[in-house]
Amino acid sequence: MSDPARIADDPRFAELRGAYRRFVFPVTVAFLVWFLTYVVCSAYARGFMAHKVAGNVNVALVFGLLQFVSTFGIAAAYARFAGRRLDPLAAALRTSAEAAAPVAAAPAAPTTDIRLIEESV
Repeated sequence: MSDPARIADDPRFAELRGAYRRFVFPVTVAFLVWFLTYVVCSAYARGFMAHKVAGNVNVALVFGLLQFVSTFGIAAAYARFAGRRLDPLAAALRTSAEAAAPVAAAPAAPTTDIRLIEESV
């Protein structure tokens, strides 16, 4: 059985995929809803989006800046989640795959005849 097939049959791989999906799918849906709310409000709720919050800062500007904040927040949350939950599972799978893989001979180091280089110069 090849390495990819052996890894795909490992229950830890199914656990890894499940953990990934349980984080990524809900967060993606939540972000898309948040983004589409911003877009729809910008197109159809112009009065609401033009409402001044402080000085010349309006709701549209705040929502736009919050898009960046939420993006960086999601990236930070994913990095933390992956470090705690996904990386240990992936490392265990990698270790078992490397232990089960046949040891391949290292390729020979390329040799260069210095005389050929000197003659061509």
